[in-house]
Amino acid sequence: VYGPWGRPDMALQLFAHAIMKDEPIKVFNGGRMRRDFTYIDDIVEGVVRLLPLAPKPDPQWDAATPDPATSSAPWRIYNIGNNQTVELNDFIAALEDALGKKAIRDLLPMQPGDVEATWANIDALSQATGFAPVTPLKTGIERFVAWFKEYYYA
Repeated sequence: VYGPWGRPDMALQLFAHAIMKDEPIKVFNGGRMRRDFTYIDDIVEGVVRLLPLAPKPDPQWDAATPDPATSSAPWRIYNIGNNQTVELNDFIAALEDALGKKAIRDLLPMQPGDVEATWANIDALSQATGFAPVTPLKTGIERFVAWFKEYYYA
């Protein structure tokens, strides 16, 4: 999740600060990592769409033959995300464009234990609510940079 007021220890803020200060950013796996970057407004929209759909227990649920998609408890878990991956190099390029400044990239190997790609499967959420993320990466990063510059550099 990224956007205005995001966590300062996450990549977008770390990268933005470093780029503004002409400091290098650490880019693992040559920037070929792929992540499901999701703009905060899309996450909020997913949550809001779920509010009227309070889950109910499944009266047919049987502990002897459990269905992992249902439960005897009134809860439900949904993935909320962008449902697609973006290469880190593209993420950095969008940030460079929005900042109007190039990053100094410290290209590093893959970190032990890391994975090349992660993303959210939002099929259940889409079926239940019609949710689909609508914020393109470029737009989300431009909105973040507008906030970032005003908050930190105005």
